[in-house]
Amino acid sequence: MNETIGVILIGIGVAFDLLGCVGLVRLPDVYNRLQAATKCVTLGTCLILVGVAVSAGWDAKPLMIKSLLCAAFIALTSPVGAHALARGAYRSGVKLCETSVVDEYATSEAMARYKAESAPVETTAGQEQEHAQAETA
Repeated sequence: MNETIGVILIGIGVAFDLLGCVGLVRLPDVYNRLQAATKCVTLGTCLILVGVAVSAGWDAKPLMIKSLLCAAFIALTSPVGAHALARGAYRSGVKLCETSVVDEYATSEAMARYKAESAPVETTAGQEQEHAQAETA
């Protein structure tokens, strides 16, 4: 019984991984591709690992524990990594596809703070001389 449930979970996980890979190839921009990779591939990989744990059963406790720990690690880290990649892409100027309708981040407080923090600081000629003298000393 456990073997059958495990094989079903592994099959569903492979299907989700396949759909995530198709999304990586077919979707128009980096943000949509990250969405496909994060949602489909994370769920698919976790289902595969849970299927392995179920198939192994209590007879192979080390394998079961390792696969469940890996599934938990992937479930926690994959969305965080995708968020960091999307945020970095947005801040470095990667444009949304032409068919995107909403860009709420452009008008958010977080983006206003980022623009204020990353604005170049104007220096006077006296400050530049002091800086040059401090570097040579």
